[in-house]
Amino acid sequence: MTVEHIRTPIVCVLGHVDHGKTSLLDHIRGSRVVADEAGAITQHIGATMIPIDSIQKRSGDLRRMKTNIPGLLFIDTPGHHAFTTLRARGGALADIAILVVDFNEGFKQQTIETLQILRNCKTPFVIAATKIDRIPGWKPMINASFLRSYKNQSERVQTECENRVYELIGKLSEMRFNSERFDRVSDFQHNLVIVPVSSVTGEGIGDLLMVMIGLAQRFLTENLKTTVEGPGIGTVLEVKEERGLGTTLDVILYDGIINIGDEIAIVGTEGVIITKVRVLLQPRPMKEILIEDQFQRVKSVTAAAGVKITASHLEDVIAGSPIRVIRGDRDETVTKIKEEMQEINVKISDVGITIRADTIGALEALSKELEEKNIPIMRAEVGAVSRHDLIEINVMKDELYKTMLCFNVPLLPDADTMIRDEEVDVKIFSNRIIYKLIEDYINWRNEMIRAQEAKQFETIVLPAKFSILPDCVFRQSGPAVVGVRVLGGILRPHVDVATREGKVVGEIKQIKLNKENIQEAKEGVEVAVSIDGVTIGRQIEIGEILYVAVPERHVKILETEMRSHLNIGAQEALEEYTNIFRKNQPFWGK
Repeated sequence: MTVEHIRTPIVCVLGHVDHGKTSLLDHIRGSRVVADEAGAITQHIGATMIPIDSIQKRSGDLRRMKTNIPGLLFIDTPGHHAFTTLRARGGALADIAILVVDFNEGFKQQTIETLQILRNCKTPFVIAATKIDRIPGWKPMINASFLRSYKNQSERVQTECENRVYELIGKLSEMRFNSERFDRVSDFQHNLVIVPVSSVTGEGIGDLLMVMIGLAQRFLTENLKTTVEGPGIGTVLEVKEERGLGTTLDVILYDGIINIGDEIAIVGTEGVIITKVRVLLQPRPMKEILIEDQFQRVKSVTAAAGVKITASHLEDVIAGSPIRVIRGDRDETVTKIKEEMQEINVKISDVGITIRADTIGALEALSKELEEKNIPIMRAEVGAVSRHDLIEINVMKDELYKTMLCFNVPLLPDADTMIRDEEVDVKIFSNRIIYKLIEDYINWRNEMIRAQEAKQFETIVLPAKFSILPDCVFRQSGPAVVGVRVLGGILRPHVDVATREGKVVGEIKQIKLNKENIQEAKEGVEVAVSIDGVTIGRQIEIGEILYVAVPERHVKILETEMRSHLNIGAQEALEEYTNIFRKNQPFWGK
C-alpha cells in the first residue's frame, strides 16, 4: 500500500538586483550567504529547509493555526530567468514565490518582468516589501510583527508607510493585479498580499512566514500530496569536490524518494551517466546547502528537500541538469532525461558570440539576458574553455563575434597559453556576475563599433556643398585659391569638386583657417581652399554652389550604412548631389 504524505512546499525568492532577496533569507536562517557571493549578488541557486517549528517560533499567530505543512524549502535564485529554468525541467518546481521589492525604490524593470513571468507560470506569490527600516524616522523594534512596529511609529512615518504601500498597490493595479497589505486581505485567492518587512531588524518576517504557510495550507495541499515510494526526481544545483568524499552533487529533490544504493541517471558532458548512490547527506535545518559544512548522513531523502549525493563517475556531471532514480525500465528513464535536456532554453543563431557557463541555469540566464539585448549567440555550452573552442572562434570573420563570454568558468591551461601568447585573436570576457559580464561586453562592442565607423569615415568621401565667397579670390588658377563658405556637410582636402550639373572640375588640395592647414571644415565655417585644375571665371564662377564629388560606390555605403551618422546638412548635400544623376539614371548609387 502506498503511503501518502504532504511534502514541503518549494518557495522561490525573486526580485530585482540589490532589493534584498538573499538578505531576507539570511535573516530567516541566521546566516550570511550574501557575504560570500560575488558583488553581494546571488549567482547560483541555493536551497534552505526552514522547519515548521522554527517558523512557529518567529510567528506567534501561527501557533494557533492548524497546519500539516512540514515547513518551507526556500530556493534563492540569481534572478527570474533561473526561476523559469527550474520550472522548465521539473514541471512546477516552485510551488509558491516571494517577490522582493525595495519599499523605498519601488518597481524596477526586472520586477515588472518577474511579475509577468509569475503570471504566465500561474505561480502563486507574495510580495515582501523590504527595507522598511530605511523609511526616514522609522523606530525599529527587533523581530516585532509589522503591525506592532507600525503602531509604534509617529503619525508622519505611518503616513509615509501608507503612501508607499499604496504606490505599490497602484503599480500592481496597472498590471491587472488586485493587491492589499496582508492584514487587510479577506480574499487571499483573488488578492495579492503585500507584507512590509526588514531584513535588518527582522520586523514583519514572522508575518511573511505565517502568510506563506497559510497560503500553502489553504491552496496548495492537494498539489503537495506525494507518495513515499515514488522514484526520486530532482535538479542538480552544483557539482563540488569535497574532502574525504570526492565529487558530490548538491540536488533539489522535488518529487519521490531517493535511497542509498539507488541507481540514478544524470547528465554529463558526454551524455547520460548511470551510477549508484553511495552516500546521502542533508544540511541541518536552517542551513543553506551551498555553504553547509556539517551534513547529516541519512539512508533516504523524501521530497521536497536539498540533499548532497556521493557516487562514482560524477566528475563530468553538468550542474543544472535533471537527476532521476531508476526504477524498472532503465531505457525509459534515460529517454526522459534526454528529453528534458533538449528543452534547454538557449536561442542559437547562425552567427554570433560564444558563451560558456558553469551550470545550465546560468547558461540559460545569460543567454536570455543577451537575447533581450539583441545580442546573437552562435555557441552556448557548459564547462571550461578549451584550445579547440578558441580555434573555432578565431575563424569568425566579424570582429564583434570573435569573442567569448565566460560566466564563472576557467580557461584550461592550453587555452590560457594560446591567449597569453596571442596565438589567436579572440576577446575573452570573464566575470562571476552576469549583468557585469554583459555590461563589459557591450561597452567593448560599442567601442569597437565606434572605431570601425571612425575608420570607415576616414576612407569614405563624405558629402558637402559650398559656395565661393565674393571678393575672396586670392589666385585664379594653378591652383586657384579662394574663400568659401561650407553650406552643408563636412569639407575635407583631397576630394574632387563637382558643379550643379555633376561635372567634376577640380580637386581640393588644401583647406586653411587663419593661415593654418586643417583637415576638415564643418557647416557654417568660412575657409580658404586651394582647388587644382580649375580657373575661376571659366570652369566655376564666384557665388556658384559646388559639391564634393562623391563616388557612386561610396553613395551606396553612405545611404545604407552611414546615413544615421550624417547630420542634416550632410544628408541634404548628399540628396542634392545624387538627384543630379538620378534624373536620368534612377538607380545611380543604389
